Amino acid sequence: MIKVGTNVLTKTDGRLDLTIISNLVDQIAFLKASGTEVILVSSGAVGAARSLLPDLDQLNKVVRRQLLSSVGQIRLLNVYQTFFANYDLFCAQVLATKEDFRDRQHYLNMKECLLALQRPDLIPIVNENDVIAIDELMFTDNDELAAWVASMLSADALFILTNVDGILTGHPEAPDSTLIPEIDPNDEHILKYIAPSTSSFGRGGMATKFHTAQKVARLGITTFIANGKRNNTIVDILQGTTSTFTKVMASTDKSNIKKWIAFSENPAPAWIIINEGAERALRNIQTVNSLLPVGILEIRGDFQKGDLLEIYNLSEDFVGRGLAQYDSTQANKWLGQKDQKPLIHYDHLLIGKY
Repeated sequence: MIKVGTNVLTKTDGRLDLTIISNLVDQIAFLKASGTEVILVSSGAVGAARSLLPDLDQLNKVVRRQLLSSVGQIRLLNVYQTFFANYDLFCAQVLATKEDFRDRQHYLNMKECLLALQRPDLIPIVNENDVIAIDELMFTDNDELAAWVASMLSADALFILTNVDGILTGHPEAPDSTLIPEIDPNDEHILKYIAPSTSSFGRGGMATKFHTAQKVARLGITTFIANGKRNNTIVDILQGTTSTFTKVMASTDKSNIKKWIAFSENPAPAWIIINEGAERALRNIQTVNSLLPVGILEIRGDFQKGDLLEIYNLSEDFVGRGLAQYDSTQANKWLGQKDQKPLIHYDHLLIGKY
């Protein structure tokens, strides 16, 4: 998975930088020729339309973004297709909103589409559908979209390309600022180095890039944050000829369904309140435990089999989430009983926040 941001693809005036795009295409074509499947998550549609539609200040922010996106997406894909044609490669466009990931069936439909596009002569290019993605349908930015797609497809690696060399110990222009080469995804101390500000033309910033990298790394996908304006940066990283990047190490791998659970933002129809013994068992990383009825104290709300449930302890602190193996009617009948079928099986259970 390669995610490239607006500030990489555009010049200081916000217009597309064709030299950068050409180099990115060269690298992807090289990876394809070596047998590597690549999916590109690309921003830049708004920037692609700035020179075509310069006088839109009279429009409100949402309408202006919709207009620029609808025009710019066509130009952006035409630019990519022109460069990829030099390698006899075709572009496939996939536009997505959060709604395409919230429902399990929509999620599977999207996954099947992206898997079908993994052909030797195709480059899937994914972007947020900014024309209809408004308010609750919007991703935080394309970093978040890339994380969802990477986890959906169990990518071997995610590259987040930005306009700095990686995560630094200070401001990029500070003389004493140094690059952090490798990060444990569970190391929250890194946040002290990251400013919350966003980039010039994009919606995201380094904080969202780190949180994205942290989340997918915890789900078993190694993530690289690197400077997309450097020539050949992706290939150099993979071939080990550069150390100018930040690597967020992958933790233990998770199943595909657990990855969906981690990213799903569906509102849970019910809360499950568990006792101290059940909480200790679920949090024990040395053993594999499902949520059994004997450990459940209370069920708040109604649910059906397959619904996503949230689990809380006696203090109503969040413990985890998972998929119900049966409905709330059966769950209430077995509440507190021993030797009954798990309400949430370990294979469909995710403990902690991701």
